[in-house]
Amino acid sequence: MTGNAVEFVLALHSHLPYVLNHGRWPHGSDWLCEAALDTYLPLLERLEELAAEGTAAPVTIGFTPVLANQLASPTFAREMDAFFAQRLAACDEAPASLATTGDQALLPLVDFWRSRLGRLQTLFRTIDRDLVSAFRRLQERGRLEIIGSAATHGYLPLLARDESIRLQLAVGREEHRRLFGAVPKGCWLPECAYRPRGKKRRGIEEHLADAGFRYFFTDAHLARAGSPLGAYGDIPLGAERFDAERHDDPAAPGRRAKAARSPYRGYRVSGGTRGQKGVVAALVRDPRSSMQIWSRHQGYPGDESYLEFHKIRWPGGLKLWRVSGANVDLGAKRPYEPRVASERAAGHASHFVHLLEGVAHEQRGDGDGVIVAPFDTELFGHWWFEGADFLAATYRELRGRAVHAVTASQHLEAHPARTALQLAEGSWGANGDHTMWLNDRTAWTWKRLSALEEAFWEAAPAALASAAARPVLAQAARELLLAQASDWQFIISTGAVVDYAERRFTLHCDDAERLIEALSGGELEGAGRLADELARRDDLFPDVLAAVMQALAR
Repeated sequence: MTGNAVEFVLALHSHLPYVLNHGRWPHGSDWLCEAALDTYLPLLERLEELAAEGTAAPVTIGFTPVLANQLASPTFAREMDAFFAQRLAACDEAPASLATTGDQALLPLVDFWRSRLGRLQTLFRTIDRDLVSAFRRLQERGRLEIIGSAATHGYLPLLARDESIRLQLAVGREEHRRLFGAVPKGCWLPECAYRPRGKKRRGIEEHLADAGFRYFFTDAHLARAGSPLGAYGDIPLGAERFDAERHDDPAAPGRRAKAARSPYRGYRVSGGTRGQKGVVAALVRDPRSSMQIWSRHQGYPGDESYLEFHKIRWPGGLKLWRVSGANVDLGAKRPYEPRVASERAAGHASHFVHLLEGVAHEQRGDGDGVIVAPFDTELFGHWWFEGADFLAATYRELRGRAVHAVTASQHLEAHPARTALQLAEGSWGANGDHTMWLNDRTAWTWKRLSALEEAFWEAAPAALASAAARPVLAQAARELLLAQASDWQFIISTGAVVDYAERRFTLHCDDAERLIEALSGGELEGAGRLADELARRDDLFPDVLAAVMQALAR
């Protein structure tokens, strides 16, 4: 890049909790298979197409260690084969069924799905059923950057012990190295949740620096550069606007910040610490470009031509209808038209690039300017079916334009973060604070986690010194990490499949406690058999003990 051109960083965060060997449908491995079929495979397909045509698509994409472990598992490969077979069988069954209900007009859509499923199944087989290696190869070819995250997406600011934070990040870093063949420079903080240094606790950026991470993403309101985004689609487009002069100060509700900061630059995060290893930078979400995509009501995903997410044909799970309009009842949805939807995605990509150029024009005097658009990867394809096509069209539209697409590391290498910034505490969730994860419905989970953390870290030093106890401690660590996943509190708070989240959280706590009690009581023979049994069910993080030792060493 030359001159004062503004750069654009698209950051995608891929995550699902551990669901392998914990059921299939409606809650279980089908979640993982749907994400792979709807998002990861189409995204890979589009990125390979762009590479073949010579179009740069320097996306910055993360796969949480818990997701990457599942995608690399032979169990997932078998589940995915069965999932493809089930969907293709639904295509075979649909014509006769549609004929009996008088819905023959939908028959071309069955052919559309059969063709798409066959194409993606061939792609899955071509990459040897290994999505992790496929994305790793793209990184090795310099096509994209893969960033890391915490082991199981634990909500770091609310963990009771700093050892637990260190464990989440150490596992995250080493699993990334094992699976993707490189040490990650960037870290996606789970839920973009941040806590500054306090009287007794270190700031999150200090833990990141110690773990070797060099940058992370933050929401605009934590940098006093915008308002909380909230859950997908909760804020209608236009409700949030970047005001260069005045913004609410998240640290002091009801008052105004003295000076709003620009979201269009990277910052060196300062916690007022001494001896911090390395400089940790924060890249700030751009409110305008993010909301254009994030709002399912008035943003692009709500367009009437796009595939309707909520109307599904059972049995089989085929989606045959389009959005049709903002307030159209599910029963009145009209048939999906793939060609029209594809054209709309290309049109929206053109509009999006013009929006980026408008933002860039305002920032043209800033030689370090960057527009950062971070999203959940699953938005593109799973929630918004045409999302992967939109991303590909966006990168094509960016060719030769004033806005230059780069990875996050490329931007920070060319424009090191020099301006220090002390972030406010909070997250990118509803209200911009911790309340989506800590509230009256979830307080009991944090009480139980706190006691579990204390027991684990008390037992760990002695168990590490015993050859017989080490396998038991390793599985206890895995169960602790799985219990710490922020997904359980999020699901409980949203009211969706609460029983599943509570059951999974309780299961992992129970199993961790049983293993820790056996360690403390010296009953290693029975504990060893239990650990072996649980290791077959929760088969991930093979080097977890090395991370436990790292967490205890500081």
